[in-house]
Amino acid sequence: MDDEPELCAVAQEMLEAGGYTVLAVTHPSEALRVAEQHSGPIHLLLSDVIMPGMHGPEIAARFRSLRPDSKILFMSAYTSEKFTDEGILPLGSSLISKPFTGHELRVKVREVLDRRSPFTRPKPSPGSP
Repeated sequence: MDDEPELCAVAQEMLEAGGYTVLAVTHPSEALRVAEQHSGPIHLLLSDVIMPGMHGPEIAARFRSLRPDSKILFMSAYTSEKFTDEGILPLGSSLISKPFTGHELRVKVREVLDRRSPFTRPKPSPGSP
């Protein structure tokens, strides 16, 4: 999600070229509506950090309350140090810096999707209580 429709469309094209299905939106309220109403899984939220009305971390927190198994990837023209130093992004957040190529975006998305989420508990082994 990016508040600039052109950037949102380009990111959508980049991801779809890699075989991903994209539910593209340009406003935080649309993202939350999709999270509530979409009947299938949503594996990842891609959001700009700085958005009008509601910043990426707030969107992510609300999104995660609706979709706790979804991964989060932020994007920004600023560096991750700026956001972690200022406390905008939690330490360990995934961030891709703009501008990025389609290949860079697809690699980062795959990396985030493959990472084990700190919010999920390991499944118990067979035979354990």
